[in-house]
Amino acid sequence: MHSKIAKGVSDEMVWMLEHPPVYTGGTSAAKNDLLNIGSIPTHLTGRGGQWTYHGPGQRIYWPMLDLSKRQKDVRKYVYHLELWIINTLRCFSIEGQRRDGLPGVWVRRNDKNQPHRTDKIAALGVRISKWITMHGIAINLDPDLSAFNGIVPCGSN
Repeated sequence: MHSKIAKGVSDEMVWMLEHPPVYTGGTSAAKNDLLNIGSIPTHLTGRGGQWTYHGPGQRIYWPMLDLSKRQKDVRKYVYHLELWIINTLRCFSIEGQRRDGLPGVWVRRNDKNQPHRTDKIAALGVRISKWITMHGIAINLDPDLSAFNGIVPCGSN
């Protein structure tokens, strides 16, 4: 699809997916961040970022957009993806927030014992080639969170 969009023979599109259980590693993924993967397969990708888990209960969105038709600005593209997630969450009365220097969207945990704790609800890992975007967003709706124990997700505990 990427090459067809780049050649102008296919329209831009967004794939919406739900993967079977898999750990995917981006271009910064370190082998020592694979802790105890068990029977879950691993797959190295060309996207940015480190290790993450994809599986049931998570929605994956792969925008394939031609940024040359917009602004050729990777940071602005990531910013707008985060803004789209935050605005979508708001439609469901969920308050999402950014963290400086860390791509993704977090939500505040409703826990009296940990009132300042936030949890990552959406991860971003993109690749842009010839100004065509690939890969994208993973939003956690109701995944098996124990699967994240097999890795150091996004390189941080």
